[in-house]
Amino acid sequence: MSSLLEVLNRWLSPRAILLHLLGVAWVAGCVLAADWQVGRAIQGNQFSYLYAIEWPVFAVAGIVGWWALVHTDAKSSEERAVRRTAEAELRASAHVARRDRSVEDAELAAYNDHLAELAANKPKGWRR
Repeated sequence: MSSLLEVLNRWLSPRAILLHLLGVAWVAGCVLAADWQVGRAIQGNQFSYLYAIEWPVFAVAGIVGWWALVHTDAKSSEERAVRRTAEAELRASAHVARRDRSVEDAELAAYNDHLAELAANKPKGWRR
């Protein structure tokens, strides 16, 4: 029973329904564009032969993207906390294991220190 609920939640959640609608609109738009380009190619536009092939490729790419987005699960808050902890430990170990700075000039050492500070203090990406 829980398996059926998981399937229904994956395919009929508000996010999934939005993805289904966007996928249908994307593929329909690609089909219309391909049909238009085939008509232009028949009328003699040489570039339209390439575009007539390109639009179905875009439609397939949209289907692959739709499938991937429907089957991607959001990370839980516990998983994100574990990742942050692991990244903090990695930064701490990298800070301890710094290479010998005696061969660097002062400007390069200052730049590397600045980059290390940015990496240690600033979140990377928009999902954090």
